[in-house]
Amino acid sequence: MELILHRFFLNNCKSKKIFNFLLKNHRIYIVYLSKLKKQQIHMEQVLKKEGRYTYYEAGEGTPIVVLHGLMGGLSNFESTGAYFSKKGYKIIIPELPIYTQSLLRTNVKAFAKYVKDFIVFKGFDRVILMGNSLGGHIALYHAKMYPEKMLGLVITGSSGLYENSMGDSYPRRGDYDYIQRKAEAVFYDPKIATKEIVDEVFSMANDRMKLIKTLTIAKSAIRHNMAKDLPKMHVPTCIIWGKNDSVTPPEVALEFNRLLPNSTLYWINKCGHAAMMERPNKFNKIMLEWLKKVDL
Repeated sequence: MELILHRFFLNNCKSKKIFNFLLKNHRIYIVYLSKLKKQQIHMEQVLKKEGRYTYYEAGEGTPIVVLHGLMGGLSNFESTGAYFSKKGYKIIIPELPIYTQSLLRTNVKAFAKYVKDFIVFKGFDRVILMGNSLGGHIALYHAKMYPEKMLGLVITGSSGLYENSMGDSYPRRGDYDYIQRKAEAVFYDPKIATKEIVDEVFSMANDRMKLIKTLTIAKSAIRHNMAKDLPKMHVPTCIIWGKNDSVTPPEVALEFNRLLPNSTLYWINKCGHAAMMERPNKFNKIMLEWLKKVDL
């Protein structure tokens, strides 16, 4: 399988460095699905299914649409959903069609269109979009394409500008230690990446179709760089970043803050790539304070 994937993506990537980057970050992002697998059972029990959409919904008030990351689940935002649904907001977390659309529609632009269609389906005029990692990138691209649907934007550990570790050597199949190191790198405390999590990452990394689509999405994330678009985007934006994020390092947050003309940057110490998971209480407090500050 590794040889097939190697030939496929080397033929379609501009350089071997990009290919190595895509494969490496597949094994970083895949951790999200494992991290809160038990909590996801609770959210699945209350999911709504309407038409082609499956989503979690709670609370009443101004709509906050939450977008999960590449391998992230709705459960990654369980604390956020529970908190803001009691603060005068309607929380909606749709399942993004990460692995269910054709390869031609497996990209950031197509996912942003899916989100817009979902917002229209729900009958919302304008919404606050919140996203982590790839979800942040989709939210940004949505804000670029459909500014008329935006009230505000919250991003954390977002892709869209730069991601770390471009050009590492190609990992050998079965390199368990390598995958363990990458799993630990997602979090500030490496102990969060238990053997159970690493075992599941190791297993999922060998799912051929998920691997192909994950690499396709990661390639799309690089292709849809937002640097030239951000200065033209004036939606109020809250940037919440883990000070110890090694996937999208602190300088990425600084660059987002510099390029987005109407943005405010907040740091969370002793926190990695998934602030809403690792430091949920601090994350929720910061976000609520910002919402009040900008009157949303």
